[in-house]
Amino acid sequence: MSYRIASFSYLPLCINRKAVSSVMLGPPYNHTMETPATFYLVGIPGLPSSHLWLAITLSTMYTIALLGNTLIVAVIWMDSALQEPMYYFLCVLAIVDVVMASSVVPKVVSIFTSGDGSISFNACFTQMYFVHATTAVETGLLLAMAFDRYVAICKPLHYKRILTPRVMLGMTVTIIIRAVIFMTPLSWLVSHLPFCGSNVVLHSYCEHIAVAKLACADPMPSNLYSLLISSITVGFDVVFIAVSYNLILQEVFGLSSKNAQLKALSTCGSHVGVMALYYLPGMASVYVAWLGKDIVPLHTQVLLADLYLVIPPTLNPIIYGLRTKKIREQIQSLLMHCPFDHCNHS
Repeated sequence: MSYRIASFSYLPLCINRKAVSSVMLGPPYNHTMETPATFYLVGIPGLPSSHLWLAITLSTMYTIALLGNTLIVAVIWMDSALQEPMYYFLCVLAIVDVVMASSVVPKVVSIFTSGDGSISFNACFTQMYFVHATTAVETGLLLAMAFDRYVAICKPLHYKRILTPRVMLGMTVTIIIRAVIFMTPLSWLVSHLPFCGSNVVLHSYCEHIAVAKLACADPMPSNLYSLLISSITVGFDVVFIAVSYNLILQEVFGLSSKNAQLKALSTCGSHVGVMALYYLPGMASVYVAWLGKDIVPLHTQVLLADLYLVIPPTLNPIIYGLRTKKIREQIQSLLMHCPFDHCNHS
């Protein structure tokens, strides 16, 4: 079923022009009566033939993300030798990655495989909130991890004095509070728009601009808020991440050992690569929705938004976890001992 047919079939709550006029020009609308009971997500508009392959790809990436991040959390939690600031932030990042991917991927795969794109009004805005809140938390954690690497490399003698458990907890709480404060108004603004027309969302999840387009009122305040908050949050974090790694590189190039230089550059390079894969598609999807909506095809915009939420959770355990020697050794030990322990007990 194409989305045009779907848009005709899923209009049970439309109202006439007079009612629309009263909503737009009259007294405040009755929110509980104007909102649709459900929205309908179409998946990737214009690419229904690719849905099966996309479902397989996303399912594979999601499985890797779940297994990888769960393994990282388990290893860090069980091994007392990994109770350091870097591993603490990595553990929190793994949890956030699981929540971020889980808020979107299962429903997207369901749409691609069964065609069931219906989602209740409350579930839609709950999904929207978790998507934006977790992405805001993730960018804050990437900044905290960059700061951790700066202190470890540039201030090694003061590392434990600067990054105390109390400081780490304070940083984590601040990051979460910032995400809640910034993202709660966005979901509130969109959810309180009057929806009196089509309930067909031209997206694979409840992305706020795609949902706001269905409103019978001007969605510009919520869209502008999203653009400003995203630009300010990401801009602030990226600037300080860049400063941190610039100072790290200056310190690294001052080392006398070439092996130490190569090791530090390899670590920093992989971290910067993950950050680029997180920030570039994310900000591209935001600005394309604003500035390039008539230039970039809609299916490309939706694919970009989908991959932005799946690629980082898939790669983070590999880059931050398996490339870290201590974690890699603990995972190998865990995987090797568990089968033998099972055999001994049997």
